[in-house]
Amino acid sequence: MSSILSNRVQKIKPSATLAVTAKANELKAKGIPIVPMGTGEPDFDTPLNIKEAGINAINAGETRYTAVDGTPQLKKAICEKFERENNLNYSMNEVMVSSGGKQVFYNLCQAILDEGDEVVIPAPYWVSYPDIVILADATPVIIETGLEQGFKITPEQLEAAINAKTKLVVLTSPSNPTGAVYSKSELEALAAVLINHPQVIVLTDDIYEHIRWGDEDFVNIVMACPELKDRTMILNGVSKAYAMTGWRIGYAAGPETIIKSMKKIQGQSTSNPSSVAQAAALEALNGDQSFIGEMVTTFKRRYDYIVAGLNAIDGIECPESGGAFYSFPRVQGLIDRLGLADDVEFATYCLEELNIALVPGSAFGAPGYARFSFATSMDNIKLAVDRLANV
Repeated sequence: MSSILSNRVQKIKPSATLAVTAKANELKAKGIPIVPMGTGEPDFDTPLNIKEAGINAINAGETRYTAVDGTPQLKKAICEKFERENNLNYSMNEVMVSSGGKQVFYNLCQAILDEGDEVVIPAPYWVSYPDIVILADATPVIIETGLEQGFKITPEQLEAAINAKTKLVVLTSPSNPTGAVYSKSELEALAAVLINHPQVIVLTDDIYEHIRWGDEDFVNIVMACPELKDRTMILNGVSKAYAMTGWRIGYAAGPETIIKSMKKIQGQSTSNPSSVAQAAALEALNGDQSFIGEMVTTFKRRYDYIVAGLNAIDGIECPESGGAFYSFPRVQGLIDRLGLADDVEFATYCLEELNIALVPGSAFGAPGYARFSFATSMDNIKLAVDRLANV
């Protein structure tokens, strides 16, 4: 059967995070209670005003095709969001709406990459980045970071990774899976490198923009270096900040030429995002924003507990982070102490022996680590920490 499959599809692998969720659900179906620390979505319900906007859209008959790149009302709200929150000005022709942030990145790669192009991706990385690049027949170039450098690339590493084949550089802050956040000065230092390579497009993934702690305001590389605006694509969406993962609404802002090409890709794949979900996203961006602060306060309380709890366990080193809802500790010491082969076997051990669902670090390009999602109840977090502590 494999002979009828394309070389392209055989080069990519299934999502490790979805695989963990599927295995955990399989065990739960057998009556085994699983502590869920693998899923990358808020455990909060979508705010009532947003749900009601979706219901009202259905009742009003807003159930037909929209423009491929999103309704004018939602695109206008996105432009206003960038001006209000990021002090960035985009026209309606410089933004588009997609079925989630993943489709934004897919559209971008299909629109700008060719065989032979290279894409610089810092590791640990979101699991889909390299495979989406491969689907565009381009080559991922991975820059390895680690706990010692706060999971953030240095200007020297970036400079060394760029060559004549480099077409795209990917930056994520706050990061999935590490929660690492780049400061303005760190982004300025990276921008100083990128300025010297005018052929390189930059993708800044801001999907966790609002889930942060600390005193510094959010900043992305365009805000840190406006000179890069004409070759930077911003990826964002409503999934994380408004607990709307299942609504599947992401959006992009960037140069009109690239946005127009991404719209062509989307027009021949999914066409427009859900009309009902777009109406809900409009309310998310324009409506009451107090939900975000309340959710982040809860995440910060969980973060404080899990970092302290994991660091108290022999063989685990859990760094502090600045946002998202993940902890990404180095677990190599515990792997060695348990006599396991690697982080994949560690994740299997946690699931089958401790009934804790987590994702091995190698899925994110970081062997010896593990991603713990604290987008779950404090009771679950305490249970997971206690079970690991008792190994």
